[in-house]
Amino acid sequence: MDAIALQPQVIPIFATPFGVAVVPEADVLNPPVAALLAERATPERADPANHQPFTYRSRDDLLDWPDEPVRKLCDGMVAAVRSVARSINEFSDAQFASLRVQARAWFTLVRADGCVPSNNYPNATWCAIYCVAAPPTSSTRFDSGVVRLHESFRPTMFTDATNSVPQLPYRPGHNTWRPVPGQVVVFPASVTHEIALLRTVGELVLMTALVRFVAPGQTGMPWW
Repeated sequence: MDAIALQPQVIPIFATPFGVAVVPEADVLNPPVAALLAERATPERADPANHQPFTYRSRDDLLDWPDEPVRKLCDGMVAAVRSVARSINEFSDAQFASLRVQARAWFTLVRADGCVPSNNYPNATWCAIYCVAAPPTSSTRFDSGVVRLHESFRPTMFTDATNSVPQLPYRPGHNTWRPVPGQVVVFPASVTHEIALLRTVGELVLMTALVRFVAPGQTGMPWW
């Protein structure tokens, strides 16, 4: 059969926002915050639900800490979420400014051979992950310590030659972000994600925040 040349309009659908930002003064704030987190990574402050060896996760009270360097980094994370959310919405500036922020945060220390299993957060809208410190990259495992976001909406898609290697943004597969000190990533909290096994010497230090917005007069969403 002869091929018919057409010029279709092709548009991406089911798009997922993924924002990357640099927190101001990160190079000054990271060293004292890393030292403070290491000091406070005690059994008393640990999340009792975490049972991963070589990985420490704190309770989600990081936003309550009075220490100025921690507060500045947390403020930067929430500011990044606000910027990403504002950029993809049709609110006016006044409407967006009227939204009240609810957030909670914790820190995670991933040591050699540690990881964070796949998870998502159905009671939050946005997830922000900030990198305080990262070890050298592994020479043998390219995915060592990366944050991997799982693609989940095409599990039954049949694959042939035409959809196995398409161009971005249509290429199927998971998305990864390699933590870089000073950077924060923002994505929907509903996206299942993990931190891959850290296959190098050193420690990955991360701060994670869950954020959601409450409109004036909105009911039915008590503090979680």
